[in-house]
Amino acid sequence: MQKLRTTAAEMVEAARARIDEIETDDLIATHAAADVVIVDIRDVRERQRSGYIPGSVHAPRGMIEFWVDPDSPYHKDVFAQDGKRYVFHCASGWRSALTVAMLQDMGFDAAHLKDGFSGWVKDGGPVETAD
Repeated sequence: MQKLRTTAAEMVEAARARIDEIETDDLIATHAAADVVIVDIRDVRERQRSGYIPGSVHAPRGMIEFWVDPDSPYHKDVFAQDGKRYVFHCASGWRSALTVAMLQDMGFDAAHLKDGFSGWVKDGGPVETAD
């Protein structure tokens, strides 16, 4: 296999250097606030297996750019709310870091949960499970 010019870890490191990272304790303290929208970009099977942050919106990683873009035929109104703070998360913070960097490139203001859902669970954040 040909050597990659940039590794996934390097991409995540570069993204984290330029985005807003939220510490788990800070999000636990504010997750139920009316102005916070938590967006879970994990695969649906991850949510079913591990549970999810109460009140979070599920948006699969592969559709984020299209759901956020108001000119896209796939746009979702949840991403067009004025006065909201959007915080994206995945399992460990890698996918969400890349996602938020891309969204910032698009002009969409967002942050990500630095340690992901695994940090949320480790620090005692509330978790709901599917029936």
